[in-house]
Amino acid sequence: MRYRVFGRTGLRVSSLALGTGNFGTGWGYGSEREEARAIYDAYRAAGGDFIDTADSYQFGQSESLLGEFIGTGRDEIVLATKFTLAAARGGGLQAVGNNRKIMIQSVEASLKRLRSDRIDLLWVHMPDGVTPVDEIVRGLDDLARAGKIIYAGLSDFPAWRVATAATLAELRGATPISALQIEYSLVERTPDRELLPMATGFGLGTVGWSPLGGGLLTGKYRRGETGRAEGLGRLIHGETDARKVAVMDEVLSIAEETGATPGQVAIAWVMSRGVLPILGPRTPAQLADNLAAGELVLTTEQIARLDAASAVPLGFPHEMLAAAAPRLAGGKPEQIEPFNLAIR
Repeated sequence: MRYRVFGRTGLRVSSLALGTGNFGTGWGYGSEREEARAIYDAYRAAGGDFIDTADSYQFGQSESLLGEFIGTGRDEIVLATKFTLAAARGGGLQAVGNNRKIMIQSVEASLKRLRSDRIDLLWVHMPDGVTPVDEIVRGLDDLARAGKIIYAGLSDFPAWRVATAATLAELRGATPISALQIEYSLVERTPDRELLPMATGFGLGTVGWSPLGGGLLTGKYRRGETGRAEGLGRLIHGETDARKVAVMDEVLSIAEETGATPGQVAIAWVMSRGVLPILGPRTPAQLADNLAAGELVLTTEQIARLDAASAVPLGFPHEMLAAAAPRLAGGKPEQIEPFNLAIR
C-alpha cells in the first residue's frame, strides 16, 4: 500500500480508502459480521488505514461493526464518518438534516457506535436543502473545539457551496473545510467541470465514491451477472449511451493488455486523476481484486485512451477559455509553469 498527503492537512492516508457501506445487512443486502470482519482485517493487513463509513449505512450497523473491529487499533487508522440521513430507519424531523442540533446529536450517537472519543474526519453527507452554509461551518467548528472531530469535509455538495463554506471558515478562523467527497469514475466525470478545479484551488483532499460505477466497470454486467442489480434492485450506471459503451470497450481492451481485471484498470485510472478511490467491497475476494489496483501502473498512452473515451463536454466557460489560452498566454502557453494553488 502506498500513502499520500491528504490535501493541505498534512495527514497521511493510504492511497485506497475502505468504504464500509456493505458492512451489515440492514438494507437487505451486504456483508454478514464474519465476512465484514474478514474484509476489515485484510484491508488493515495490506497497510490500509483510511476507513469511510456513515451513520446511515445499514441503519447504523456499519458503524457498530467498525467499533467492534477497530478495538485497540483506534490510533492506527484515520476514521471518517458522515451525518445528515440518520441511522434510524425512516429518520424523522429531528433526526435528518444538517443543522447544529442534528449535527451534534448525530455525532454523539456515532461516537457510541464507533466506541471512540473522536471522529478523525466528519463529512456532511449531502445538502439538506434548508440549512445555510454558515450554520454548517459554525456547527463543524463547535464540534472541533469540543474535541469531537478533528477534520471537516463536505460530501455531494455543489462546488459553489463548498467554496462558500471554505471561504467562510477561513475568514472566521473556524475549523477549515479540508476535504471533498464526490462520485467519480470513468462513467461519472462531470466533477471535471467545477468540483475538481475548485478542490484543487482550495487544496481539498478529494475522495471518490463508486470508482467502479456501481459495478459496471468490472465488466460483470456484460457477462450477465447481477450483483448490485439483484441486491439493491438498481444500478448506479449501465451501458445506456454510446460514451459508456466506448468506456467499457476501452477498459476491457486495456485489461487484456495489462493482464489486470477491468475493475483494477478503472480504479487505477481514478488514482491517476489525483482522486483517492473509496473501495466498497462486499466480499474478501472483491477487496483483494480492488487492492491490486494500487500496484497497477497505466502507461501515459493507456490513460490518454481512457481519458478520450470517457470525456464529457466541459461547457461554458471552460471550452471558451481553453480556445483562448494561447492568446491569453501571450502565444507561449507551453513555456509557462502554472502556480500550484494546492500548496501555499
